[in-house]
Amino acid sequence: MIFTIEVNNKQIKAKTGETILSALRRNGIDVPTLCYLPELDATGACRICVVEVEGKPQLVTSCSQPVEEWMKIFTHSPRVIQARKTLIELLLANHPDDCLYCPCNGRCELQHLAGELNVRERRFPNKKSPARLDQTCSALVWDPAKCILCGRCVRSCDEIIGVSILDLIRRGEKISIGTTFEKPLNLSNCITCGQCIQACPTAALREKEAFAGVQEILHKPSIFPVVQYSPVISVSLAEEFGIKPGKDLQGILNSVLRKIGFKKVFDITFAADVLVLELADTLLKRIALGEKLPLISSCCPGWVKYAEQYLPGNLDLLAPLKSPQQIMGKLIKRYYADMQGITPEDIVVTSVMPCTAKKFEAQREEMSLQGTAEVDTVITTRELAKLIRLNGIDINQLDEEMTDSPFASRSTAGKLFGVSGGIVEALIRTLHFRLTMKEIANPKITKIRGFKEKKEVYINIEGKEYGFAAVSTVKALPSLLDEIQSGKKNIQFIEVMACPGGCINGGGQPIQGNGETSQLRAKAIYDIDDKESIKASHKNPAVFDLYQKLLQEPGSPMSSALFTAVFNKRTVLL
Repeated sequence: MIFTIEVNNKQIKAKTGETILSALRRNGIDVPTLCYLPELDATGACRICVVEVEGKPQLVTSCSQPVEEWMKIFTHSPRVIQARKTLIELLLANHPDDCLYCPCNGRCELQHLAGELNVRERRFPNKKSPARLDQTCSALVWDPAKCILCGRCVRSCDEIIGVSILDLIRRGEKISIGTTFEKPLNLSNCITCGQCIQACPTAALREKEAFAGVQEILHKPSIFPVVQYSPVISVSLAEEFGIKPGKDLQGILNSVLRKIGFKKVFDITFAADVLVLELADTLLKRIALGEKLPLISSCCPGWVKYAEQYLPGNLDLLAPLKSPQQIMGKLIKRYYADMQGITPEDIVVTSVMPCTAKKFEAQREEMSLQGTAEVDTVITTRELAKLIRLNGIDINQLDEEMTDSPFASRSTAGKLFGVSGGIVEALIRTLHFRLTMKEIANPKITKIRGFKEKKEVYINIEGKEYGFAAVSTVKALPSLLDEIQSGKKNIQFIEVMACPGGCINGGGQPIQGNGETSQLRAKAIYDIDDKESIKASHKNPAVFDLYQKLLQEPGSPMSSALFTAVFNKRTVLL
C-alpha cells in the first residue's frame, strides 16, 4: 500500500512496511548513517540517523522506525542537527587526531560527517585508553584506536559471511570489539576475506599494504619484475579515479603497469582458462570412477581456509588444484623463466587482486618450491591505485596496450571467474565440449547469474543430467551440502566464493558508494562475454599452445606436478 507522508513540509510517497530511512532515500532525501548496512536489519545503534517526528517526544532512528500514514517528519531541524553534531563530537573525543596520514583520509565516514556538521574543534576531552595495533595477520591490520563501535564489522562477518570472528567485549566505558579470548588476528578463525574492511567506516580495519615494497622492487636492477592481475581489476580500477563504475580499462591497465616499471604484464584470466580445463578433467574422472562428489572449487582462499577450519571432514571434496593466481605464478617461474633463460629466483611476481585473502594464499607453505614463492607479493585494487598515483601517472593520457606473450590471449569464460556463478558457467562450456566434441548452443547460462547466495542449474548433456551450484558467502554452503549428502539434490559441482557476489565485491576492491556499484562491475564482465568471440577456455589458442609445448593434456603428470594443491585441517580457538 502506498500512502503520503510529510517531510520537511513537503509531501512524499511511502510504502507500508518500509522504514523512514528507506522512504527518505527513495525520494532523494539523504540522512546520514554509521551503523546501518543495507543488506541487514537495522539496529539503530549509532543514532546518527535520528529525525524529528511531530507528536513524538524523542527523536527516532529513521533506519529502524517504520513509516506511518500520519507522520510529519523533519530530517534537518535544529534539534536533529544538534543531536547528530553532539554524537559526532562524542565519537571524536575517543578518536585519534591522525587524519593527515590515516589510510582512510578522504573516504572516512566519520571525517565526512564531522565536516558536514561543521565540527571544527574537540569539545570533549579524550579519555580513551591506548590501544595496541594488531599487525599479526598476513592480510589485515586491526587498529582498535580508530574503532567507533558501530558494529558493522561484527555484523558483516557474522550475518553476511558467516564466520563470526569479532564481537563486542567487556562492558561500560571499557567496551570494545575483539576476537575470541581477545587473541590477535593471526590466532583467530579469520578467513581474511576482508569484508570487514569494506564495512568499516574508519580505518580500524584495513589491508596490510605491500605497494611501498613493490615500488622498491621496481627500482632494483638485479630483479626482473613481473605483474599479473585478476580478471576483475580492469572493471573496478576506474572507480578509484572518478570514472564511472564498470568501465573496462583492460588496455589502459596494461599500459599503466608498464609505465610503473613492470617488465612483463600478464592477465590471470589466462590461468583461469587453464584451471577450467583441469577442473573439467578432474570432475569427469571422479564421475567415471564413482568417486565422492560433489567436487567443490578451490579458487577462493577465504573459502579454502574456512573449509580447513570448519569442514575438515569434507576437504576431500575440494578440487585438488591451485587457484588461477598460483597457477599463473607457477607458469611464470617455471615455463616463462625457462623460455627467457631467467633464473626463477630473479623473477619477482606481483599479483594485483580484488581480494585480501590472496595475500594469505601467496604465503602458504605449499605455494612455493624449494623456498621460491610462486607469487612474491600481492596488492589489492586500492593499493594499485595508490601505486599509480605515487608514480604520477595520468590514466586518461595513455593508449591501450596488449598483455605479453606467451599468455597474451584469454577467453571470456575465464573473465567470468570474477562473478558468482562464473566458474560454473565456464566449466559447463568446456564440459559440454569434452563430452560431445561440440560447442554448447547457448553459452550464456542465466540461471547461474545474479546476486543470490545460492544458485543451481541442471544441464542435460548426451541424455545425462549434470547438476551445478554456485554459493556466494560461506554460510550458505553447509545446508546445501546436507541436502546433497542426504540425496535430496543431485549436484556434481559446487562453486564457492567467500564474498557476496564473488570477486567483484572482494575485500580489496574500491569501497563502494552504493549497492549499484557491484551490479555495474558484473554487467561490465557480462558485456565483455557478450561482445568477444572466444567464449570457452578450451578455445583459447595460447592455452592450446601451452598444452602442446608443456602440459600435454589436462590431468597429465606434468599438470599434476605444477598445479596440484593439498589442503589440511586447521585448528582454531572456536
